[in-house]
Order: sequence, then structure tokens, then C-alpha cells
Amino acid sequence: MERRSLLRAAVLGGSTAAFGGSLWRGAAHAAPAQPGTGPYGSLGAPDTNGIRLPAGFTSRVIARSGQTVPGTSYTWHNAPDGGACYVDGSGWIYVSNSEINPSGGASAVRFSATGSITAAYRILSSTRQNCAGGKTPWNTWLSCEEVSLGYVYETDPWGTKAAVRRAAMGRFKHEAAAADPVRRVIYLTEDETNGRFYRFVPTAWGDLSAGTLQVMVAGTGTSGSFTWADVPDPDGSPTVTRSQVSGSKSFNGGEGCHYADDKVWFTTKGDNRVWQLNLLSSTYELAYDDSLVSGTAPLTGVDNITGSASGDLFVAEDGGTMEICVITPDDVVAPFLRVDGQSSSEITGPAFSPDGTRLYFSSQRGTTGSSSGGITYEVRGPFRA
Repeated sequence: MERRSLLRAAVLGGSTAAFGGSLWRGAAHAAPAQPGTGPYGSLGAPDTNGIRLPAGFTSRVIARSGQTVPGTSYTWHNAPDGGACYVDGSGWIYVSNSEINPSGGASAVRFSATGSITAAYRILSSTRQNCAGGKTPWNTWLSCEEVSLGYVYETDPWGTKAAVRRAAMGRFKHEAAAADPVRRVIYLTEDETNGRFYRFVPTAWGDLSAGTLQVMVAGTGTSGSFTWADVPDPDGSPTVTRSQVSGSKSFNGGEGCHYADDKVWFTTKGDNRVWQLNLLSSTYELAYDDSLVSGTAPLTGVDNITGSASGDLFVAEDGGTMEICVITPDDVVAPFLRVDGQSSSEITGPAFSPDGTRLYFSSQRGTTGSSSGGITYEVRGPFRA
């Protein structure tokens, strides 16, 4: 679904969520959602898992850090973070990173066609603080190290092939990755207060062993045109990658990244913004900026981001009110779910099952506020097609 121009706002819960620096004035624009609601309606009371959901949706716990995954003998990892889903015959697989240092890595849970858990296993070991990542069109998982001079590791969600370190994709404080099959590149975010936005251009699409790392070059504003420039030394030594190209655009704490329909969205936690790049026109603008909100912002602590078949964006909060918020193609911003009683945690790894009826995510530190208290959930219900 085509997303409209991001130059209006939505009034939600008594506040104004602004886009592109323009404030909604009512008469000149399509009517926004009613106060306190989005496309799925208001959130209900907490369920037995402490999750507030719209009517028609249910949740279940599929894994807890330090405990065996139900129906298996595999112990789930600590601090679950970025994730993605993969078709597996008539079932599917959900992969999840572990953001601990050392011994981060990633694990996977396999589901049958009915959603029953059939297996769980390790797919990456002996790495550091694996935060977010991204899915490739050839069905591998890119697990990113959020450490200085960190690497990207390409892993097999089925756990049969050994993980491979992809040094050509650059060494920096990696966060997320998003594949663009049209331009045959991988976009990459950097979690630094003066981080950059990159793309990796493989020599051969489907093979990440060699290629060119490039950085976005643009002005200092919140909208305009952009170009790409080669990063001379992707290994970040002796000069870090973000300081190698004059005119490269600085972003305050790059986090999640999502590609769809010739656009790429990414979040910056340091200033609580969601950015949109139009890859056809080579222009960029803000999709969300809480500094332009009058009153209480509906989305704070922006972090991981994913999309649904309807064109909706789902943005997970690191802190805030522990919500996953939806941004619709009509630029309405509203909570989709809220996790109660876990204010010392963050929401991570949102990803939809292949049929779009189930959303997986984790509370990284759960009710304990510790990396050993992570909880991974599934939400099922009538998501918009």
C-alpha cells in the first residue's frame, strides 16, 4: 500500500503527533483517528500475561530466558533482541538475537502449521551483544554486533549451516539491517550519537562476502535530497567509518530499519524520530518526530521497526510506556499493545509470521529488569491485510 505524504498529523489521546514539521489543522486534511484509538481501537485491560491488547487479539509466552522452550529441551537465551520470521514448509521459524556481551549470538524457534512449537536451537554463538539485524531475500538472518568495531554475521535460521562473519559489510557499532531486492543493497544503521546510515552493495546479489560499503551524504536538515559515497576503509581503522566521508549525514542513535515498496524507514532513539527515505526520488524526510508533538507523545523511545502487509509500520519502544505503536499509511500513530509491569525493560524483535496473523516480540528484561528475565511473546489476531 502506498504511504501518503508525511506532511500532516494525527490527534491521538489528547496530543498531536506531527509529521514532516507540519501540524494537522483539520479541515484541509482527511480526518484522523478518534482520540485514544488507532486502526485497531482502544487497548483493553491487561491479559494473564500483562499485555494490553485491542479487542480480538490474544497473547501467549513462547520462551523465557534461562528456561527451556516449551515442548523442547533447549534453554532460551538471555536479553532477546532483534528477530525475524521464515517460512518452513507449512510452518515457520522465528529467530531472535541475544544482546549480551560476551557470548551473544542468536537462537530460533520452529513452529508447525498450527502454531505448535516443534523445536528450538542455537544458530549463532561466541559473538558480542547481538542487537538487531535483518532478513535477506535468500532466507538468512543478518545478526549485528552492537559494539565498537562490531561485525555482521550471516546465519542460517534452520541451524544446519555454520554462521559466517561478513567483514565486507563494515566494522562499526551495528544495529539493524534491511534488504532492498530492487537496488540489490543492504541498508545498515549505526547506534552512535553521531552515527551514520549506510548501504552495502554486494559484488554479486545473494553473496555478502564482497562488495562496497557506502554512506548517506546529505545536508543537516530534516528533509532534502541525498546521495551515497563509498567508505574508503570499511574496517574502521585507523579512522572510524562515520568519520571517513565529508558531508555524510549524522543521525542520533540509529536503531531499527525496514524496507518496503521503494522506501526505507529507520529509527533514531537519541532524538525519538522515524525517518523515511524515498529511494525513487532520492529524498528523505521525517515520518515521526515527538519534538513536534503537543502534549504527551504517543510514541517514545523508538527502537526496532517492522511492517505488515497493510503498509502499517510497527515501532517497538525502548522504555517509554512499553508499547508497540502503529504508524498507518495515513500517518495515524497509536498504541497497538502495551506491556504492563515491566518498566525496566524494552520491547524488541517485532516480526510477523509469514501469513501475517501472528506478531512475535520480546520484553528484553521482563519483570526482573535483568537480562536473565527476558520473555518472548506471540500475539495473534485480526491484523489488517
